[in-house]
Amino acid sequence: MQKPMTPHHPKAYTDPQRPAGTRQALARRRSNRPRARGGQRRRKKTSSSSATTTTSTPQTAPPAPPVIKKARPTKIEIPEIIAVRDLAQLTQTNPIEIIKILMSYGTMATINELIDIDTATIVGEELGIAVGRETLAEPEVEAGAESPKTLRERLLEMEKDDSKLQSRPPVVTVLGHVDHGKTTLLDAIRDTNVVAGESGGITQHIAAYQVTVGDNKITFLDTPGHAAFTAMRARGAQATDIAILVIAADDGVMPQTREAIAHAQAARVPILVALNKIDKDNANPDHVKQQLADMGLQPEEWGGETTIVPLSAKKRINIDELLENVLLVTDVMDLKANPEGEAIGTVIEAKQDRHLGNVATVLVQRGTLHQGDSVVIGQVWGRIRSLINDLGEAIKEATPAMPVIVSGLHGVPSAGDIFQVVENDKIARQIAQERIDKSRELATPRRSLSLDDLYSQIQSGEVKDLNLIIKADVQGSLEPIINSLNDLSNDEVQIRILHQDVGAITESDVMLATASRALILGFHAKVDTVAQRQAEANGVDIQIYDVIYRLIDDMSKAMTGMLEPIYEEKRIGTAEVRAIFRIRGQGQVLGCLVQDGVIRRDAIARVSRHGTEYYNGHITSLKRYQEDVPEIRMGYECGLSISGLDKPQEGDIVETYEKVRVR
Repeated sequence: MQKPMTPHHPKAYTDPQRPAGTRQALARRRSNRPRARGGQRRRKKTSSSSATTTTSTPQTAPPAPPVIKKARPTKIEIPEIIAVRDLAQLTQTNPIEIIKILMSYGTMATINELIDIDTATIVGEELGIAVGRETLAEPEVEAGAESPKTLRERLLEMEKDDSKLQSRPPVVTVLGHVDHGKTTLLDAIRDTNVVAGESGGITQHIAAYQVTVGDNKITFLDTPGHAAFTAMRARGAQATDIAILVIAADDGVMPQTREAIAHAQAARVPILVALNKIDKDNANPDHVKQQLADMGLQPEEWGGETTIVPLSAKKRINIDELLENVLLVTDVMDLKANPEGEAIGTVIEAKQDRHLGNVATVLVQRGTLHQGDSVVIGQVWGRIRSLINDLGEAIKEATPAMPVIVSGLHGVPSAGDIFQVVENDKIARQIAQERIDKSRELATPRRSLSLDDLYSQIQSGEVKDLNLIIKADVQGSLEPIINSLNDLSNDEVQIRILHQDVGAITESDVMLATASRALILGFHAKVDTVAQRQAEANGVDIQIYDVIYRLIDDMSKAMTGMLEPIYEEKRIGTAEVRAIFRIRGQGQVLGCLVQDGVIRRDAIARVSRHGTEYYNGHITSLKRYQEDVPEIRMGYECGLSISGLDKPQEGDIVETYEKVRVR
């Protein structure tokens, strides 16, 4: 005989909103789970043993105190994603029991692991608990209180009060070609041996460090290259104040050096050049300076504005001079931030830690971040459980330009995501959920810029700068293209060549175009397969040409579309008012004779009397006898109405025209 269902039976609860196919799939998964051998016999044996033990117990022994267990809920509501620990707390269940259920379904999870609502529903069915999606109500706002502010509103509000602004350390990003000594330079600055811990001596991660130089502090971002630097820019994070370009004196300007220069210039940050490895016998600093001058980075000793510091990171030569130049540029920039209020900043990197769970390295840019703050980072939210500085020390708060590692997040954010502190966990969870829902609705990629919709984007108020990335097959083709494009610039529209090089269009070119909203123009240049896929995903427009004049002609047309339009009046025809009729429901109707040209129903009418214009308006109706017509030619009579015309007279002249865009 079949046993009756208990409240904890897996099939005791069936969510009416769950699709039948999903319930059947879960049922099949349960039926396919292996059962323990001899389970019934062991249960009977245990029962018998229990009975024997009870019989042998002396009658005089006091009864054991009753164990009071907190009743499990019959129904819970959870967000889209929840940690195993939080699910155990909501269901009044031991976390180990939930982990065992997940293991039985082939999911290996830890107590800090995040699971989605579908997986949590399966666990709830095993426990006999109905699991539903949490409905987030609007946050309660007291009478007279302001609604939650957006990130931009918070930044503007923080920068509004000059009395609260204080000087902050600069944030410096180190860029350059591989193996030119970027990490070795930071190693010399921090006086630590970071390189020894890297795989093959090449940086494998993004890290942030803060060093003290005299009475000042400088924050350094050590990146694996300009790709990560631009990836953060592509997400809207402008976290860098100064870029240090590391170039080996014995190697010179390399392809990745050119790309790093292009990315730094696109970000509009000052560039300091660290001319490394000058201690080598084959070092040629003058050759490197000439290469930089050819790229527009004129050295100061040659009358330019680019500071070039010759140094040796390995032998600790001229490191102090480089830091002094960083502080000098900082004094000129006068960097300030408001340390008061809720913190706002950028994620440098994020990962899952075995001991701390989900962690993120963040750079505080405004306000002060405290332990226990509720934060929302992109589509992730959480409460700050701990703050750890770059020395591995636990701290209570982080001020502007300070990098810290935070824990307590309900997910792993992406590098470049903006974090902000909100009032409480409820609002943080709600904002994150709204962003998740919005990202699902807007699944299509963001369009960057294309020749087809260039004019419409300019009309909507975009900046009138045309950013271009030029790739050609040979240097001889590249130079005339650049010269011709520069000639197209004028006072109203500027062409900015972000990057120019010889070779195929690569993934780095697409990433730069994504971050800078640029067009990629290729002349006899191939497109890498990876770059093509990335361009399609990010909406980057790549145009390939085989004739130079066609490239220049297309760009000239785009420039015409970018200029402010100029309209001229084109005369269409004139008519003389012979009679005036007042018709109920239509107002005044002018009986006219077309003297020359045509009178169109969609034209603009200029009404004059004795040679003086006294009214200008649109024609609202045009009729030939009782029929509506689109136009009336010379020599014919018509009846027309002009919107807003008051007190017309016989003998008035109606001149029609249209505005034609001439540029």
